[in-house]
Amino acid sequence: MYDMIIIGAGTAGLTSAIYASRSDKKVLVLEALSIGGQIVNTNKIDNYPGLFHISGYDYSMKLKEQALDLGTEIKFEKAIDLIKNDDNIEVMTEKNKYKCKSCILALGVVSRKLNLPNEKELTGKGISYCATCDGMFYKGKEVAVNGGGNTALDDALFLSGIAKKVYLIHRRDEFRGNIKTVEELKKKDNVEFILNSTVTKLNGKDKLESIEVTDKEENKKILNIDALFIAIGQIPENNNILDIIDKDEKGYIIAKDNDMHTNIPHIYVAGDIREKRLRQLVTAASDGAVAAVTAIRELNK
Repeated sequence: MYDMIIIGAGTAGLTSAIYASRSDKKVLVLEALSIGGQIVNTNKIDNYPGLFHISGYDYSMKLKEQALDLGTEIKFEKAIDLIKNDDNIEVMTEKNKYKCKSCILALGVVSRKLNLPNEKELTGKGISYCATCDGMFYKGKEVAVNGGGNTALDDALFLSGIAKKVYLIHRRDEFRGNIKTVEELKKKDNVEFILNSTVTKLNGKDKLESIEVTDKEENKKILNIDALFIAIGQIPENNNILDIIDKDEKGYIIAKDNDMHTNIPHIYVAGDIREKRLRQLVTAASDGAVAAVTAIRELNK
């Protein structure tokens, strides 16, 4: 029996683990994919207080090392079901069943898809959701980035130092992301903005060969590119384990109060999967700390 099971090994989950392990609780972290969550794909972190010019991967590994050093147990298993009993919580994975006294849901978010025909088939064959992961495969080639937030802008800037040509496609005429990054991109000779436009078709069978882009006047044009990096936002990671948990219309878990309680006793929420206005590293860490401290206080009762 674990004192606490944390589902998700991103910033929120590992922060919870650090706080709980420091309080001498028996803690298990379950992670379906990789340590760090979405931030592991970030080339450089510059907005976390006290940390700057550190890669998302290095930051994530430091969190992991700190949690392990304090006694946290980490297993790479995907949680697929959650059952609340009178005196414990059962967490089922694809391999095992675990019991705990408290559970923190820190599943995070996943990349939003274009939902176009061929997208799934061409993923890894010219379609990517991570420029820092896959950008070097397209060195000296022509690529496009779709999106208007900080991730899209950072991806375009990163790719401009690798690719021959970078198209930045955005559905509006202004970007939501950092204006300084936009100004820096405008100075790049190999970056071209395609605004008020959306990607409407993906062409290719064994690999991406071109994309169709349509503007607001329904004018269409074909871009012959080798890769499309999609950065159009994120959606909450969701599966059967959240069936008993109250969520908003978008699928984000609702915290009943500032102590990170969900509608189910002894189950808490932390990080980007929580319904809130700001999703940043610093808010994920804050959520993780609050959820863990709340759980610890109630365990100690």
